Amino acid sequence: MTSLISDKTIPAPRSAVLDDAHVGDIRGALGTIKHDDTGERRGLSAKLKTLLAIVGPGLIVMVGDNDAGAFATYGQAGQNYGTQLLWTLLLLVPVLYVNQEMVLRLGAVTGVGHARLILERFGKFWGAFSVIDLFLLNALTLVTEFIGITMAADYLGLPKTASVILAAAVIIASAFTGSFRRFERIAVALCAASLLLVPLYFLLHPKTSQMAHDFVTPVIPGGSGELATVMLLIIGIVGTTVAPWQLFFQQSYVIDKRITPRFMKYEKVDLWIGIAVVVIGAAALMGLVAAAFAGTKGFGNFTDTAGLINGIAAKAGKVAGVLFAIALLDASIIGAFAVSLSTAYAIGDVFGMKHSLHRGIKGAKGFYAVYAGLVAAAATIVLIPGSPLGLLTQGVQTLAGVLLPSASVFLLLLCNDKQVLGPWVNGPKTNAFTAAVVGVLVSLSIILTASVLFPDISAAAILDIMAGCGVAGVLAAGYAFTRRRTATKEDPIDRTGRDSWRMPPLETLTRPIMSTGRKIGMGALRTYLLVAAVLVVIKIVQVALGN
Repeated sequence: MTSLISDKTIPAPRSAVLDDAHVGDIRGALGTIKHDDTGERRGLSAKLKTLLAIVGPGLIVMVGDNDAGAFATYGQAGQNYGTQLLWTLLLLVPVLYVNQEMVLRLGAVTGVGHARLILERFGKFWGAFSVIDLFLLNALTLVTEFIGITMAADYLGLPKTASVILAAAVIIASAFTGSFRRFERIAVALCAASLLLVPLYFLLHPKTSQMAHDFVTPVIPGGSGELATVMLLIIGIVGTTVAPWQLFFQQSYVIDKRITPRFMKYEKVDLWIGIAVVVIGAAALMGLVAAAFAGTKGFGNFTDTAGLINGIAAKAGKVAGVLFAIALLDASIIGAFAVSLSTAYAIGDVFGMKHSLHRGIKGAKGFYAVYAGLVAAAATIVLIPGSPLGLLTQGVQTLAGVLLPSASVFLLLLCNDKQVLGPWVNGPKTNAFTAAVVGVLVSLSIILTASVLFPDISAAAILDIMAGCGVAGVLAAGYAFTRRRTATKEDPIDRTGRDSWRMPPLETLTRPIMSTGRKIGMGALRTYLLVAAVLVVIKIVQVALGN
């Protein structure tokens, strides 16, 4: 079976959907679309009803990224540098859209999760690597979510143990209903609650004109003397805004919601809504924290999220402190939802377990066991006296930075695989932009790894790393351009009929041929990931033993 024959796209008679629960009516939080409803949407009312039914995947994955770790990272930027790093959010908007648009396209067209596609198209090593690193990184990320829950509970005067147990029970019970719609309604309600940051922003009333200026004017605060410190914070902002788990979650959630290619336009709108909400929330957070600490002894002396709550309360009163604590609690729970689900989806996808929120516990025991087990383990670690919680938070940020480039590389390769996406493969502009993003992420990853291994790294060393990566990027781009000029010109991709095209069953696809250049690149990536991950783990263990 082929996906493209001569100049005409042939709809695949069978699809690769692995779980039959992923086929049927779309039952979203805000509406329903029947499986046999194939009529054209005409009129504003019909289009709006369809959009409301589709809304969910893009919104949840984006708002879930403004989690406990994001509160700490954006809060640190606001407390230490005011609003001078707001411009990083604007630069990340196209990165967020392009990355997430590619995974939603993969999900809608293939019906197969991200980890399973990597396993089938690139072999057992990369398949195992993608699942293992996702599992470990997500487990650590879940711990940071519960750290956020304990900080919020402490300020609200709630007992730590009871709060953690109750939060874990809510997170688990929300997914155990056996109803996709009920879960999504809970998640969308929590997403709406994240907008608490907006009234809090007005309570602290930062200068709007200064915010607008810093949003569009790139500045490195502190000059060359603080370059190393600021660069690490910028990397932290990138890492907390563009996280590896997002790719796995979005693709699997689109599949579980039963969204097909004909609803791609609506899902892209959903994604833009999510990006708008997450950027507004991040900007509001950075701005209100900057206003709270401006002119105080705390400015430039970030400690943790608990310090942020106390500083906001000191500036704007107890009500403001309570609102911030509730927003932190809400963000931590949303993050825990999304991170746990992304892991359970990936493991279910790779190991052939039933993995859908449409199924009850009896119909997908392994899926729910992974979900509940992760949540319970993270909650337990937070409650263990003497747990190195600060070190775990640092480990999450570092490992995320190390692993993100590899996730982006596989995403780019899969979106250029014609057997997988057929008429939905990337165009030249998307490839060029994504390749540039991957190059930047690799550079930031190397800087982050170096900073963990050598805490006293100088600004000059960082500039040298950036220059070296820039030269390597130019050489790689030149090589790719030369190959395109000398290669046989390929027929243009015929995108007609793509709304009904689905990827054929995986067993009918032939393994992609690895060119010499790709083999070298994949080998280099594998070596870097292994070396960097081992060195980072050794460093974290050394710090833990030293403490």
